[in-house]
Amino acid sequence: MLELRPTCEHCGKSLPNDSDEAMICTYECTFCRSCVEQVLFNVCPNCGGGFERRPTRPESGLRRNPPSVTIVHKPVVPEDHQRLLDRFQTVDPRKR
Repeated sequence: MLELRPTCEHCGKSLPNDSDEAMICTYECTFCRSCVEQVLFNVCPNCGGGFERRPTRPESGLRRNPPSVTIVHKPVVPEDHQRLLDRFQTVDPRKR
């Protein structure tokens, strides 16, 4: 079951269940679309993976499985992320 984390790990933007801006990697690292496109360049700073749009949970399922309320805030360190970009930016996420 997806956690549906409530905010972008980099900028802290609110990403509720119905957000069209929420993006996740295979480990559910969660970032907003702006950060994925303009800061991360589709390379997860935590695992090196790529991002996909996070699905939304139907309202009927929210009562049984509510979104997480735990905020993960780990702003990206540009120098560290640049090393990942140098290694992975031109590699298909499925082959990283």
